Amino acid sequence: MANERTALAWVRTALAFVAGGVGLTSVARLANLPGFFDAVSVVLCLAGGALAVIAVTGWRRRELAMRLDEPLPAPVALPWLGGAVVVIALALAAYLALGHTS
Repeated sequence: MANERTALAWVRTALAFVAGGVGLTSVARLANLPGFFDAVSVVLCLAGGALAVIAVTGWRRRELAMRLDEPLPAPVALPWLGGAVVVIALALAAYLALGHTS
């Protein structure tokens, strides 16, 4: 069951990315913020979709390895997820630090 719980945690993270993207674009439209925030929203939504696919394929790879009594494969998405969070946070921080609030 640990494999399923791990996959569901990845899917929950993917859903958070999509929800964050939808929330950011909604707030940007309500506050008349520039299109930069819409671009970040698109990246967040696409990353969430990709992460959901990666979660399912990773679950399948680990499930197959367990059934065949092989070593479990390492997670592929973890370094990418960490990097994506850093890049998105830095992009938003840099944009806001430069004073582009409207």
